[in-house]
Amino acid sequence: MGDGLTLVVLLGPTGVGKTELSLQLAEQLGCPIISADSRQIYRDLPIGTAAPTAADLARVKHYFVGELALDDYFSAGRFEAEAIPLIAQLHETHPTVLMCGGSMMYIDAVCKGIDTLPDIDADLRANLWAQFEAEGLEPVRQQLKLLDPDFYRQVDPKNHKRVIHALEICLQTGIPYSTLRTGNVKPRPFKMVKIGLTRERDELYDRINRRVDKMMAEGLIEEVKAIYNLRHLNSLNTVGYKELFKYLDGEWTLAFAVEKIKQNTRIYSRKQMTWFKRDPEIRWVHPNEFFREIK
Repeated sequence: MGDGLTLVVLLGPTGVGKTELSLQLAEQLGCPIISADSRQIYRDLPIGTAAPTAADLARVKHYFVGELALDDYFSAGRFEAEAIPLIAQLHETHPTVLMCGGSMMYIDAVCKGIDTLPDIDADLRANLWAQFEAEGLEPVRQQLKLLDPDFYRQVDPKNHKRVIHALEICLQTGIPYSTLRTGNVKPRPFKMVKIGLTRERDELYDRINRRVDKMMAEGLIEEVKAIYNLRHLNSLNTVGYKELFKYLDGEWTLAFAVEKIKQNTRIYSRKQMTWFKRDPEIRWVHPNEFFREIK
């Protein structure tokens, strides 16, 4: 992987096969794994997030897996703030450190850095999410249009998380979110090697569909029932949970909810690939060819 301090970033869409390969690579490199997954960091979601198992964690030390309660707030900015000093600490004894995941903003936060933004007041966040749940996204979008027309024109109007986050910043700071976004890449004191795992679309979709079936067989519905009373939390506004909440609410049949999980996971995998393909530094390889292609 080269000389000097190095961060190897193993990334790719959900279901592509990152977990097992990351374990093998970490064992080969003799280093721990930093998880760049925005949901695996929470406890109580091991099945629906396909988190590393107890056996996986026994094989290789992991960071940012199962560390937070569901009502703890975490963000890409906080991930950057905690991961960068952790990498420096690990580099004291491990010349090469491995980061693995598919959360696009988390990976960018470490590799490129993100703009320093203020922490959001908990009541402000709760009120905006309550408004979104009660009235839908349009009133939130209109507030953002009024307070930050520049970012309103740039943002995906259907991406409620980005719309709400931008409005949070506007309301918290009293200035447009767009004025705080510099897009400057921060220098890092280590070399980065980015490796993307990829499969043909039909192959990936088949793996996703089978993985959802496996999650259901492993008890995903019981996992969701156990946290049903927390369904209002932002940490649970994610594929696999929101669909089964609709089943438990009586809105959908179980069979329909499972098909929607598969569909929404496939859609998310496409979004991930669209995002990652923008980065020319990523070297793409099929998981089966990984150890033959990567030296």
